[in-house]
Amino acid sequence: MAHLTAQVNAPAPCPQVFHSCPQAREELSTTCAHARYGVGHGDSLSAMQHSHPVRPSGTAWAAAVAWACLPLVTCGYATPFSIGFAAYWMRSVWHALAASIYLIAIGAFTLGALVYADAEAPEDLAILFTLGLLLSWFGGVVHSAVLVPFMVRARPRRPAYQPVELRQRTTAPSYQRRPGEPQWIGHYRVLRSLGRGGQGAVYLAMAPNGVRVAVKVLHDLVDDTARARFAREVESARRVATFSTARVLDVNIGGPHAYIVSEYVEGPSLEQLVRKHGPRDEDSLTRLALSTSGALAAIHKAGIVHRDFKPSNVLIGPDGPRVIDFGIARALDQVTVTTGKMVGTPPYMSPEQLTGEAVGPASDVFSWAVTMMFAATGRPAFGEDTVPAVFNRVLNFHPDLSPLPPALRGVVGACLSKRAADRPSASDVMLAIVR
Repeated sequence: MAHLTAQVNAPAPCPQVFHSCPQAREELSTTCAHARYGVGHGDSLSAMQHSHPVRPSGTAWAAAVAWACLPLVTCGYATPFSIGFAAYWMRSVWHALAASIYLIAIGAFTLGALVYADAEAPEDLAILFTLGLLLSWFGGVVHSAVLVPFMVRARPRRPAYQPVELRQRTTAPSYQRRPGEPQWIGHYRVLRSLGRGGQGAVYLAMAPNGVRVAVKVLHDLVDDTARARFAREVESARRVATFSTARVLDVNIGGPHAYIVSEYVEGPSLEQLVRKHGPRDEDSLTRLALSTSGALAAIHKAGIVHRDFKPSNVLIGPDGPRVIDFGIARALDQVTVTTGKMVGTPPYMSPEQLTGEAVGPASDVFSWAVTMMFAATGRPAFGEDTVPAVFNRVLNFHPDLSPLPPALRGVVGACLSKRAADRPSASDVMLAIVR
């Protein structure tokens, strides 16, 4: 999708900040994070609860029944204590009040029995004492019987695991918001910053339907002409087939800053993967080459030139590689000319990007070949030291292709031709790999 610009006076290798946001660095060179957005995607399942009711054990039921029998076998004398225990167990004020009433009732009967042990009590008091006994005895039996199922379920044993809602697990609750960071961008709630570069910032955000997205705010689109060009280019990007690319979901050119919302691809970038685990093996490299060349073919078919194809713009998602950061480079061209910035990342730029010639799909093919060399060796084919040295190698140096699998050497070599007209198209590259 979109891409930020690389400064000519910035020789350091371009850092990556992507959808594998826990490893995000503080700065971006040419990135745009993307988020999965829409009903039916994996993230929409994250709202589902994964906990289940815990069924009481047979021991719990037996203990509750035994507890309920106490008023019966003690002729009501245990009722205040059993109902009092229920009040404590269930955290109920009303049962505590009932236990107090039972205590008064059985206490009145007991006091009367002691006082009139050797004499006959007055009729009215005798009736009162009898009612107290009956209330504590039979009332306690009925009350306890009703409470049995509630007592069993009042404090269920916790499951061995603590269910965690998926969205909570992936949104880093410990993140500390920086001063000046927005809490909302349009109707997207910002969760945290994914990265910041010369032309904008990328934020992990929550869409109104509860799905995570990444919102890229572009600070350089300050005039109406640039914003209109941006909207047109993004509209073109929406026509790109999404089998190996991240979808454009929303765009807004109103307000203080223009922003674009993109599909989230869960997984590290190719750059992160190679830096951490080393160069890819032959099978992985072939699959990578096939999927990314197919993505470029789809992008070019929609009439778009990526202009910043590089390892950090290829995400290794659960369903395979996805190409991101395409679609707004052309909209930013006028801005970058007037501000003295150069669109692209020096180690992956094509000769025509350096010489000022017309940039077309062949430029992406050249950058694709350099990216495949990085995946095979762990380093850019033209180095990543000073910008003038890198530019000189891009224009005059032919890299060693021996680290590539034999099946890829020919097509990658053709893609690295210094003349754009001599390079194959992305579709031809894909067919050459299949054959």
